Amino acid sequence: MPAAAMAFHGVTKRFGDFTAVDNLSFSIPEGSIFGFLGGNGAGKTTSLRMALDILSPTSGSIEVLGVAPSRENAAEIGFLPEERGLYKKMSVLDTIVYFARLKQMEPAAAKAAAMALLERLDMADRAKSPIEKLSKGLAQKVQVATALVNSPKLLMLDEPFSGLDPVNQAMLEELIADAAKGGATVIFSTHVMQHAERLCDSLLMLAKGTKRFDGTQEEARAALPSRLTLTAKADPAALTGVTKARAQGDPADGWQSYAVELQAGMPPEALLEHCTTTGFALRSFDVQTPSLHEVFIHFVGAEPEMAQ
Repeated sequence: MPAAAMAFHGVTKRFGDFTAVDNLSFSIPEGSIFGFLGGNGAGKTTSLRMALDILSPTSGSIEVLGVAPSRENAAEIGFLPEERGLYKKMSVLDTIVYFARLKQMEPAAAKAAAMALLERLDMADRAKSPIEKLSKGLAQKVQVATALVNSPKLLMLDEPFSGLDPVNQAMLEELIADAAKGGATVIFSTHVMQHAERLCDSLLMLAKGTKRFDGTQEEARAALPSRLTLTAKADPAALTGVTKARAQGDPADGWQSYAVELQAGMPPEALLEHCTTTGFALRSFDVQTPSLHEVFIHFVGAEPEMAQ
């Protein structure tokens, strides 16, 4: 088992009578990409701020890179806050170098790393531009660079895709994947399921400060009944493990298409093997994998701001 890059143990955070995070426990293995999924007010940002020692938990304990949250390991962490904040009069290059120096990088190394990131972000020609002259999307890319410049061991991104167009969202996904390939643990919060679906090894689903699911994407999808489309000569409703079977369209040459749902936990391969061993005639057997959005609704329920 890899060591934990971050672990929460029964963490609760209250603001007066409001409980933002309620008895939250989870562990994130080193080197993984981990997604915090939830709508507004789910507790994502509060959890990240506690991990960064910006907020203190009301109860419970947190470990980050093997120690309690503190400024001692700040040089090993990169953080992109949900509320962006850059010095508007500073140039793009000076801004990134400034944040690198805060992470204890030497000036020459900080400038070289900043320029390499600007090349990667297609912003080298903007190195001397003041932040106030940038569009919202370009400023967001600079903010991303400040989180990446020190090649952090732990990269924490709070709603990192907000404000980026589809092309730059794809670029950021590449940067996240590359950081993980380089050995970093990446934690990002999002309410857009597509990003988590493409990137995350493991997921934490939150609603109103409470954990609803913690595990891999495969484990999450396995909690939903498998859905299939079969083309068969006989109705599959009576087959072992089938809970629903609905004919679709008109039969052709005696073959009928059926939408089939299996018992929760029954793998589709088991039904295929059953059909084979019992001589149940099939022309096609297609498995429909549940989307992460469907999985989220299963565990949390529909939230209006959650996007597919």
